[in-house]
Amino acid sequence: MKKAIILAAGKGTRMKSSHPKVVHKVCGKEMVNHVVDASAEAGVDENIVVLGHGIDEVKSALSEDVKVVVQNEQLGTAHAVMMANDYIGEDDTVVVLCGDTPLIESETLSSFFDFHKNGDFAVTVLTTSVEDPTGYGRIIRDSNKHLIKIVEQKDASDEEKAVKEINSGIYCFKGKYLKEALAKVGNDNAQGEYYLPDTIELIRLSGGKAGACEGATIEELMGVNSRVQLSNAEKIMRRKINEAHMENGVTIIDVDSTYIDKDVEIGNDTVIMPGCMITKKSKIGSSCTIGPDTTIENSTVGDDTTIKKSEILDSEVGSNTKVGPFAYLRPQSQVGNNCKIGDFVEVKKAKIGDGSKASHLSYIGDAEVGKNVNIGCGVVFVNYDGKNKFKSIVKDNAFIGSNSNLIAPVVIEEDAYIATGSTITDDVPQGNLAIARQRQVLKPGWVENKRKRDEQK
Repeated sequence: MKKAIILAAGKGTRMKSSHPKVVHKVCGKEMVNHVVDASAEAGVDENIVVLGHGIDEVKSALSEDVKVVVQNEQLGTAHAVMMANDYIGEDDTVVVLCGDTPLIESETLSSFFDFHKNGDFAVTVLTTSVEDPTGYGRIIRDSNKHLIKIVEQKDASDEEKAVKEINSGIYCFKGKYLKEALAKVGNDNAQGEYYLPDTIELIRLSGGKAGACEGATIEELMGVNSRVQLSNAEKIMRRKINEAHMENGVTIIDVDSTYIDKDVEIGNDTVIMPGCMITKKSKIGSSCTIGPDTTIENSTVGDDTTIKKSEILDSEVGSNTKVGPFAYLRPQSQVGNNCKIGDFVEVKKAKIGDGSKASHLSYIGDAEVGKNVNIGCGVVFVNYDGKNKFKSIVKDNAFIGSNSNLIAPVVIEEDAYIATGSTITDDVPQGNLAIARQRQVLKPGWVENKRKRDEQK
């Protein structure tokens, strides 16, 4: 069985945050969950996350199928792995990952597993080469390219410092050798900590073969320890996400001003205009035009739909529908196919049927609107009495005239017609015209009389 032990116990002091480092988000997802997802996509059967600081907050960010263990004292990387010892079987393949490396790719981990298995290694370290290896542990190989040891910068000789191949901090073990090495690893060092690289020599001394797989990019291995590094990781991942969508047939006009989260899905031939943020688990269909300056959060959009300069939150929009500019769809809104939600229209917790339209300056809250309904300019669905919310129902083919108020709870039946400027407090039967306003009154000479009164004052 393949298992991953993900080290996520650190506080992240350099982040200067009240939150643990690994829950800070990159492209809308916690760093630790990027690592968990990459592990799962690489075929790992069980993920075990080692927690330390902010235990409850990190646990709440993880899915239920992730196992957790606690490292009460942070005494080094080997000590952290020891906390998961009960989950390690002798026949398991165990990969150790870092919870603050959100850019690691599942394809890299898959190749790493293959290298480890095909070489029959007891332990394998993932490596990369860089022009300036200063600060990194160096990979020291023998004449046959086999791994001998990892030397930290402070302990390296001048010859070893010249080595450009560096340690990623990611390891793969045969379970039997890992358990035996963890039982022997010591803390005889200046920090008094148990270091995972020390297990390599212990495994070699016990007859296990050690390997080094140069199979990652420096970007993938970048640990996030500060807000600056968090921003850099965001830029790198955002670029990769945008490029992946473009390779799948999405047009992104300006990649530098387009923010798309990792779990977003977008169909081919959709055009994303500048200034868009598409976040969480949003799904957008094919041949849409999104933006400019549009936010879509955790929402679904059908095919051939245009959304311009608008905000859509936790809602659904159908196909061949036009939204905006300056529309606002608040949570639990459902807009059907062939609809129009125009400028300065706000929708909240409402279902709007196919072919219906609210072209401008309306509020539709706590409502169920049928098919082919026209909602005029300035219409307000009055849903709140100061304490409770009430629902309005407008059935198919109804017409709501401009500047009307529907005082919920109220039902407007099919083919009913609300006259402009009406305030509706009672149900309107099918096919009826409802007029709820006073008749216009004309008062001849009133303006002249007012002017004279004002002059006398």
